[in-house]
Amino acid sequence: MGGFEIRQFTCRADNFGVLVHQAASDTTISIDAPEEAPILAALDAAGWRLTHILTTHHHRDHVEANEALKRRFGATVIGPEKERDRIPGIDRTVTGGERFAIGGVTVEAIDTPGHTLGELSYYLPDAKALFAGDALFSLGCGRLFEGDAPMLWESLQRLRALPDDTMLYCGHEYTATNARCALTIDPHNLILQERVKEVEHLRVSGQATLPVRLGTEKKANPFLRADEPALAEALGLAGAAPAEVFAAMRKRRDQY
Repeated sequence: MGGFEIRQFTCRADNFGVLVHQAASDTTISIDAPEEAPILAALDAAGWRLTHILTTHHHRDHVEANEALKRRFGATVIGPEKERDRIPGIDRTVTGGERFAIGGVTVEAIDTPGHTLGELSYYLPDAKALFAGDALFSLGCGRLFEGDAPMLWESLQRLRALPDDTMLYCGHEYTATNARCALTIDPHNLILQERVKEVEHLRVSGQATLPVRLGTEKKANPFLRADEPALAEALGLAGAAPAEVFAAMRKRRDQY
């Protein structure tokens, strides 16, 4: 089944809420549940009834509204098996590499640990959409709270392997700060420069910087290109392993 509609909106201070709707099966999925009121407002505006919540990871700003929405709609909460004990209201668990159906929607779960140890990203092939939670951001990546740099670098390589025409959705509006940091790592990248200009225009006009085409991210986001010798050299790490280059980039972003 096709016929997808995806609506993105702001929750909390800088979280994104996202609803995925497929009319043919009357399925409506909330990607994470950062805050109840904005999700209810988005559902009401669209005239949709929530059927599922798809959780990327256990952090409070991604699961806070799980139980309230479940009580209101009877929605099914689905999340990572590795974090089942930390996700409120969870009904069903999935693991990386698993392909499953939600109503008429096909979902592929991708292991993306690093930010947390059990985080999953979700790829909807029929909708050409990737929901990367806090693993991958536009022009950046997640902070290493529970995992380490080699772990997250391996995770990002899995996401990088998805088709270029995939639209990337992330958990937060961090792109402007990521952009400024990315330019210090890869200042001569023309595609990055163009993306930075786009981001600046979007933010000045009060618009979201996401979603973005994954093919653009593959060329502009230095965190997806830690295995490029030119980036290693720019960081003074010529000949270093990609995971070491990635760790240096993440450390720079932490301090930015």
